[in-house]
Amino acid sequence: MTSKNDNAYFGASEAELGFLKEIVRMLPAGLTVQDAHGKLLLVNDTAAAQLGMDGSRPSPDLAQRREACQRALSAGQPVVAEEALHDGAARQVLLTTHRPVRLAGRDLLISASSDITEQKNFEDQLFRSAYFDELTGLPSRRVIEHRANSLLARPRAGDRFALAFLDVDNFKHINDYYGHAVGDTLLVELSKRLGRDLRETDMLSRISGDEFLLLLSPIQSQEEVAEFMKSTLERLTAPFFIDNSEVFASTSVGVSLYPDHGSSFETLRQNADIAMYRIKNDGKGSAAFFDSSMEREALARMKIEQSLRLAILEKRFCCAFQSKVDIRTQAVRGIEALVRLRDDEGVIQAPGSFINLASELGLIDELTHLVLAEIVKSIDLINETFGADATISINVAAKQAGNPEFMRSFAQALDDTGFPGRFMIEVTEDAFVAKNHFQAAILPMFRKLGVGISIDDFGTGYSSLSALADITADEIKIDRSFITDIHKRPRSQGILRAIESLSEALGMTVIAEGIESYEELTYLQAATKIRYAQGYYFARPIFLEELKLATPASSEARASVATRPMQQNRQGYSRASGYRR
Repeated sequence: MTSKNDNAYFGASEAELGFLKEIVRMLPAGLTVQDAHGKLLLVNDTAAAQLGMDGSRPSPDLAQRREACQRALSAGQPVVAEEALHDGAARQVLLTTHRPVRLAGRDLLISASSDITEQKNFEDQLFRSAYFDELTGLPSRRVIEHRANSLLARPRAGDRFALAFLDVDNFKHINDYYGHAVGDTLLVELSKRLGRDLRETDMLSRISGDEFLLLLSPIQSQEEVAEFMKSTLERLTAPFFIDNSEVFASTSVGVSLYPDHGSSFETLRQNADIAMYRIKNDGKGSAAFFDSSMEREALARMKIEQSLRLAILEKRFCCAFQSKVDIRTQAVRGIEALVRLRDDEGVIQAPGSFINLASELGLIDELTHLVLAEIVKSIDLINETFGADATISINVAAKQAGNPEFMRSFAQALDDTGFPGRFMIEVTEDAFVAKNHFQAAILPMFRKLGVGISIDDFGTGYSSLSALADITADEIKIDRSFITDIHKRPRSQGILRAIESLSEALGMTVIAEGIESYEELTYLQAATKIRYAQGYYFARPIFLEELKLATPASSEARASVATRPMQQNRQGYSRASGYRR
């Protein structure tokens, strides 16, 4: 017996049937009809291409489709399924609806498929970007956090695991010196070495920049973890050969253990981070396990950080000025502005206690502008004390020197003073040799204003005497490590002569830093052509408050303060007011 619909079907004209067949054949969705035995009765062109039945490509494995069809026929209910059809490395994803029907007394299955490959690829890309690092392919922080939380959610007696926080040492310098492309390649190669001996139950994650987290689970003892970290760090000592460069990199590692050092992921991560910073402060390139004393140090650091932010907000910084002196005449050639912090109790703090932290917190730019503002505010007193022709040196960190946005704003601020030609910018040699275009893009701004450029702490960075030939600077300051006891150190004397000769040939003035004794001075006067020096032998850094205490009638005495010889003892140099920037 046929239904009304069946009669309508059989009553259709041949032309109408032909028209319907063409419509079905050309549908953009894949359409198939099969009987209860799985025999295909109808396959349109799109389905034939999808299933490799038109000869355009090898037929994919259809086992998944046959299983879905059988479920739909057995249950008598529609089934919607995603089908991933693979042709070698290529993948096609179909969204298919299998619908059982009864037509002309026969049980049939109609299947309609839409190609959602592009959508699935986009979803996969979003998934990978959310859960995996694009550069290294390592799991993201949320993945390793989920793994750790899974271990914490079902603890068993005796279960232990380790969480290690790894930070690449001096990565900023590597990026600046070799370029970001080399830096990125280094991170990829580094992650390969770090992950070489991991078990399936371990996990390495890149959580940001040059920071990694490593989960080791299970572990038996702290000694086992220490041995593993030792071998891992040894593996990193071999150089990385990248883009025709031999790059050396080390990693500082802090480790926390569960349950010894915490019972939550965040606590374990923070404690591993604290242990890592201990290593950073102690010399880098090794590993340390968390202990309670580190937590006290971290709290103290946090207090300093809060105080520093508040001090910048309240502008509780001041400047001390130290003379650059002609060692033949003791006349003042220039002065260097040395920033100091006045803490909550009014005690002056040396920069060693806050400069690095200010740089880490992104506060160093604002601090440098505060120093300039202090100079401008006190320029009359500075001129009266040191002379109106004395140059005024301001320290700029290499990180700042490589930042065009900051340097443009700083150049404008110098120009706004009305006397930019008085200033000398002191930067370390790293700023010149790094691939950050300091000389090509930034230096011309200051040359146009008449601002001088000084190479600070020369000899302690990554450059060489050959690199000095490519540096465009007005002044070179030889680090005090070369000057200390120079009269007793023949090798340092040879290095000093080489730097002096090359600097003279290149037209750069040489300043000897850190002179503290009469013997050091007499050696420079007798054995070198160096004319200028800076150090406690000539004058300690002078605070503006001290200058203001002098009466107008004692201007000669005030000027003599700038070059007053100091007692020859080491103890005086260790006072807070004596440290240089």
